[in-house]
Amino acid sequence: MAPRYLDLGLIFVYLIGITAFGAKFRKSQKSLKDYFLGGRTVPWWAISLSIVAAETSTLTIIGTPALAFAGNLGFLQVVCGYLLARLVICTLFIPHYFRGEMYTAYELMRRRFGEGIRRFTAATFLVVRALAEGVRVFAISIVISIVLGTRELESIVIITLLTLFYTFEGGMTAVIWTDVVQMFLYVAGGLLSFWMILDRIPGGWPEVVRLAGEAGKFQIFDFRLEISGEFFSRTYSFWAGLACGCFLATGTHGTDQLIVQRLLSARNERDSKVALLGSWVIIAFQFTLFLLTGVLLYVYHLKIGQPPPQPLDRAYPSFIWTHLPPGMAGIVIAAILAAAMSNLSAALNSLASTTMMDFYKPLWGRAGDQEGYYLRLARWATVLWGLVLLGIAMLARNWGSVLEAGLAVISVTIGTLLGVFLLGILTSGANQPGAIAGMIAGFATMLGLHWGTRTAWTWYVVIVTLVTFSAGYLASLLFRHRSAEGQP
Repeated sequence: MAPRYLDLGLIFVYLIGITAFGAKFRKSQKSLKDYFLGGRTVPWWAISLSIVAAETSTLTIIGTPALAFAGNLGFLQVVCGYLLARLVICTLFIPHYFRGEMYTAYELMRRRFGEGIRRFTAATFLVVRALAEGVRVFAISIVISIVLGTRELESIVIITLLTLFYTFEGGMTAVIWTDVVQMFLYVAGGLLSFWMILDRIPGGWPEVVRLAGEAGKFQIFDFRLEISGEFFSRTYSFWAGLACGCFLATGTHGTDQLIVQRLLSARNERDSKVALLGSWVIIAFQFTLFLLTGVLLYVYHLKIGQPPPQPLDRAYPSFIWTHLPPGMAGIVIAAILAAAMSNLSAALNSLASTTMMDFYKPLWGRAGDQEGYYLRLARWATVLWGLVLLGIAMLARNWGSVLEAGLAVISVTIGTLLGVFLLGILTSGANQPGAIAGMIAGFATMLGLHWGTRTAWTWYVVIVTLVTFSAGYLASLLFRHRSAEGQP
């Protein structure tokens, strides 16, 4: 294939332009509140778009079409649970987060249980978010390697260094406002590619409906309710989707610093709730768009009699780069990179904020230290996490579907966080020893599910949350009883 100079030029302009745009926010960074919460001056609609940008990422853009290509629209059942989760968070979590000034979700655990559980939950977040973002960083390399013909390592380094630069400079303000720009770009790119793929299918949309309908590609709901081993091993059913979507999104949006940091950046509690609820409408639209794109790709390859590239995660970016006309391909690829960079920048900032606010300041901070000192440390913590994510991305190359790998990594640990947060919010008798015992029980259950059963990952977070909550409450009663009897 001849060099695509126009497309490469557009991609280059985007990468340099968005990096420069994000870096210009350095001047507004005077304190940790500015660096980690954007000074709490960002409007709700920008936070809502930023939530969407963080929630979708490159995994959505290249992984979701692959799910529909191989299966159907069943993933939308999980999206139904996302709405229920947002209602739960607005009711139970956000009011607690706006009682006083918090920088991280895990400060709530300190207020409720003490420093021990704060560090335990914060450490859990650092591990799971680093693993999940490592998968997402690897997903970026798939696109870059197709476009530039570079190896995976080189591809990862290119995009990570650019994102790291503007996150290092501009903090949360840069993260949110670059998210806004990038979200508009990748939605426009998704719509453009949808119509371009459809235009290449002889017979147009009616032919897509006929062939995809015959293959069952438009099926969304699976209401089978028989309780058996098969019930819990089916990844996408209505019940698994509703339960998993609710528990997973409640965990990721209510206890995971990646999203909670955005909610805490709102001007007040009302704006935080409006931003979260508004984000669901766009999320539902985006998942529908990219799933239908996967259906179009299935019909397209069926019509031309050519197998798709393997793994299927390469099908969408490969089509764009191979078949879209010059200029359009560059725009769509830039849109995919926009999603990648927005999510990566948010992850770097949230990992740095948890490191500083939940570990460094409580353990090693001194009363006389100035904000400028902590701000410099926060920037270097961002660099450190950038290097960590590079290493994890190298390990993620053999983990299968990038979308399911990313969700599975989050699912196997987010249940413990959600369980202990619910324990603190919904009960008054739970204590720190019981909460820690509950988390240990949740981790043990997770390992048992993963290595000892055929349970689908969609059920992990539901089961682990319930085990963590129940074990934590019972252990709290036991510890309180032993304390009352004077036993050690």
